[in-house]
Order: sequence, then structure tokens, then C-alpha cells
Amino acid sequence: MTTNPENRPPLLQKLDGRWTATGDVTGEPVQYNVLAAPALQGQFTEISMNDVQVPSQYEARIFIGFDGESQQVIAHWMDNFGAAYSIPHGTGSIAGNVIEFIVPYPQTAFKDRFEYFPESDTWTLEITAQQPDGSWKHFARYDFRRAA
Repeated sequence: MTTNPENRPPLLQKLDGRWTATGDVTGEPVQYNVLAAPALQGQFTEISMNDVQVPSQYEARIFIGFDGESQQVIAHWMDNFGAAYSIPHGTGSIAGNVIEFIVPYPQTAFKDRFEYFPESDTWTLEITAQQPDGSWKHFARYDFRRAA
């Protein structure tokens, strides 16, 4: 198998850099320091999130890749809740300025929707949780602004 040294679509590349993310998780205010960069020889974008509390209470790594053959986004979300919460992986797509994937956890599915706003060079990440009736309910929202 040969690998392309930069397999990330241009939209994923726009995530690269240092960010401050503010928003909420289940209605509670949060703030994170975020670093996004190419990983694994350009096959993924790795997003490192750490809350600003000292000591940190939440830390996550998100790996988002794109499979050109299937035209699918493949995402792996890992955090300090442990290994059991890192499976299964998410799948989704890129359309316009939106990267969206669903992670079908055994308890409930989560939909992650990254949207890029080129005029301000900012992102939002909205996470919704699937309800028993199939509808989607707010879980978290983060606004990403480039760090100074």
C-alpha cells in the first residue's frame, strides 16, 4: 500500500492551527485550547482539545481522515473517559463547508458537525445525541477562533 503524503481534503486542512474553543456541554459553559495538525503522514487531521481548567478536567484527541475511494470521512474520538468510549469509529461526509460524521456508540449515537465560515476563518462544532425516538438533541456546541 502506498500513501499519499497529503491525503487531507482542503477543508480539513483549514482546521490546522491553534484555536480557542468556547461554548457549552449540556448547557454548562466550557473553554478549550485546541491544536489541529496533520497526523500519520497526512492521512488524518488530529485535533487535540484540553479544557482550560488547572488541572485539566477533560482532554480529547479526534482523528479525522478521508477515504478517497469511498468518499467517506472516518473519525476516531478518544478522550479521558477511557478506551471503551473510543469505539466504534464515526463515518460521514464532507459537503461544502461542512464535515459531518455519526459515531454509533452502543448507548446512543452522536452526530458531530464541523462547519467552516471562510469570511471570518472560524469554525463551529455542534454535537447532537440521538434520542430513543430517532430525533437529535443538543449535547454540545463550540465556537473555534484562532488563538493569538
